[in-house]
Amino acid sequence: MPLALFALTLSAFAIGTTEFVIVGLIPTMAADLGVSLPSAGLLVSLYALGVAVGAPVLTALTGKWKRKTVLLTVMALFVMGNVLAWQAPGYNTLVLARILTGLAHGVFFSIGSTIATGLVSKEKEASAIAIMFTGLTVALVTGVPLGTYVGQAFGWQTTFLIVAILGLIALIGSFFLVPSNLKQPPATKLSAQMKVLTEPRLLLVFAITALGYGGTFTAFTYLAPILQEVTGFADSAIGIIMLVYGVSVAAGNIWGGKLADKKGPVSALTVIFIGLAATLLVFNFTASNPILAVLTILVWGAFAFGNVPGLQVYVVNLAEKYSPNSVDVASGMNIAAFNVGIALGSWGGGHIVANPEMGLMHTPWVGAVVVLVALGLTRWSGYLDNREPRTECVAQA
Repeated sequence: MPLALFALTLSAFAIGTTEFVIVGLIPTMAADLGVSLPSAGLLVSLYALGVAVGAPVLTALTGKWKRKTVLLTVMALFVMGNVLAWQAPGYNTLVLARILTGLAHGVFFSIGSTIATGLVSKEKEASAIAIMFTGLTVALVTGVPLGTYVGQAFGWQTTFLIVAILGLIALIGSFFLVPSNLKQPPATKLSAQMKVLTEPRLLLVFAITALGYGGTFTAFTYLAPILQEVTGFADSAIGIIMLVYGVSVAAGNIWGGKLADKKGPVSALTVIFIGLAATLLVFNFTASNPILAVLTILVWGAFAFGNVPGLQVYVVNLAEKYSPNSVDVASGMNIAAFNVGIALGSWGGGHIVANPEMGLMHTPWVGAVVVLVALGLTRWSGYLDNREPRTECVAQA
């Protein structure tokens, strides 16, 4: 595999780390910035919103640019965003920094797969994409817990500085290693991307994605304060618990993919959403016990990210049937739907925490209810899948 591919992998690692590391640092940042927990949680929502906007809009606007130019521009924006977060004098500047890095994230993963496949021969394309996305997985397993530890030990600003340095190394590596003559895919117009949003069956899957993922983030965004205030863990333990969560996420991703291959996406998502909702409900009762809380989080991580492969496979399957000329666009829009779910889930969780009649421990059960809505939509979509062939037969008769 070419060295340029590892520059992409390092980029994915840095981007994955900066997205999720803030979850473990929310109590620390809230105290240091003098803002409430919901305000700190909004930094998760705004980042995700930046991803959701950046993926379709900026990718379309830069469609005629050379792929290497887009990559270098995006990574420069990512580095600038994290430097700004490192030097942020207050909360408002940090909000701007998170939006900038979110925009960079959205474009990077929109073009990353195209660049990765352009670096290798046809028979190695799938492996190239897998290697690049390994950076994201490793970020969840190691980058997030290490970043959490560094932020608590040396100040949250240090975490953003280290991520900026990693991004700069990836930028320099891409500048020297990524060739300038990469194959240029046809530019995707924004109008073509918006056309995907007119197909009801795809809209249904995007809603399943947003709700199924968003339900997790209603509670996950406030996991660190729950562990500190309810479970009784010290600040120093949060990084270790995030490591446990990251390992379970990696395992759940693989398991979810195999389950979707074996049972089909609808059946796999049914199992995963039931498990996820049940785990979130159980966490309401186990959060007060340190051992049971960690065990629940271990299961939670597997279910929370186990739905990703099934959701991506399902949207591709339906796009091939209902919008065959926009399969890649539909897949990209589903990535945006994941981040819309994160944004809405974090935002909703913040309102729950801020409500004097509710509070932190209402986020898990509300998240479970949101996931159950996703489960209902999944079963409805499966019903439509099974019903349509019979409808066609009746029409032909």
